[in-house]
Amino acid sequence: MNMGPDFRRLWWAYAVSTYGTWTAFGAFPLIAVRVLDSSAFAVSLLEAAGLAVAAVAAFPLGPWVEHRAKRPVMIATDLARFLAMASVPVAYFLGLLSYVQLLVVSVVCGTAGLAFTAASGAYLKHLVPGDRLLVANGRFEGTSWVATAAGPPLGGALVGLLGPVVTVLADSVSYLLSALAVRRIRGSDVATPRDPAARPGAAGLLHGGRFIRRDPVLRRLFLNQVLVGGLIMATSPLLAVLLLGEYGVPAWQYGLAFGVPALGGFVGARLSARLVRRHGRYRVLAASGWLRSLFPLGLAFLRPGVPGLVTLIVVEGLLITCMGVYNPIHATERLQRTPRDSAARVLSTWSVSSRLVQAALMLTWGVLAALTTPLTAITASSALLLATPLLLPRRSHLTAPPLTAPPGGVPVA
Repeated sequence: MNMGPDFRRLWWAYAVSTYGTWTAFGAFPLIAVRVLDSSAFAVSLLEAAGLAVAAVAAFPLGPWVEHRAKRPVMIATDLARFLAMASVPVAYFLGLLSYVQLLVVSVVCGTAGLAFTAASGAYLKHLVPGDRLLVANGRFEGTSWVATAAGPPLGGALVGLLGPVVTVLADSVSYLLSALAVRRIRGSDVATPRDPAARPGAAGLLHGGRFIRRDPVLRRLFLNQVLVGGLIMATSPLLAVLLLGEYGVPAWQYGLAFGVPALGGFVGARLSARLVRRHGRYRVLAASGWLRSLFPLGLAFLRPGVPGLVTLIVVEGLLITCMGVYNPIHATERLQRTPRDSAARVLSTWSVSSRLVQAALMLTWGVLAALTTPLTAITASSALLLATPLLLPRRSHLTAPPLTAPPGGVPVA
């Protein structure tokens, strides 16, 4: 299905930055563990503090993004991430790199990433007709999983040959290329005119949360996604410490163990729209949502050596395949149920809340790992995931018409 040249440019911008991000996968934990000799809790703190501070700083950005043309916002946030990431190799080669700098860069990139997500999601809704959103989201999702498959092994090889800061440099360049791609988009932009009668401050900031709360489908999707994402992300720094530290896994094997399973995400994303046409949106959403909560239990059986790596690849592969099916449906349902004049604020609220929960759970699981072991903490997260499908939307909710409002966005020259 031809989406037009502007969609392809937006898609390419997303692709190049995503490839850069996944090429640098694990670079910060690797630098923290092997260059700065950080503990398991310190690595969790690095991930969590970056998410939390970025989320708090980005919370006012939803209304700010809503009332501005989206392409300039995307370009500015890409350039901010380029400069922040580029500072890491510069500091490293000057012998000035520190844990605090990694923390600051994580905060800057996280904040800019949230603003970019809000702007790009609202612009995608403006750019693509509603009946093509599932296909468009499927292409973005497929691109994400291919990048996830190719990036970590490539990044692991670069780390082995040239060191971890080189992958960070590659990531910084990807944001510059993304900004150039967005700049080449030639179609109209979109912005919501500011209501002079609207109250600033908390009233505007909570608009997205109120809209999510009123719609039963969005409310359940939100709670499910926030908890699932938080519990999965809570184990990410612990897996890095367990594999790179305790088990002594080489960087290239670590990247391969997370890269190969992502092929399942690509397959799932490609199948998502076909499965929906054949079995219906609710059945596919529910089945993939339930299955993705079961497979992480296999992480409890991680052991050193080849058997442990095979276990990780199989478990992550099954989990990511289900996520590849689930995520385009989830993203499409969210956009279709959100009016254009609220899209950026809803997406911003969604992203900020998700990252705050992820940060809180990362810290909690970092403490749990310090009191027990990383493997025990990972197993606890996998067990709690089993309860999350209870929050998925019910069939009666999905078949009900979405809450909508008259579009408020107006074209901007």
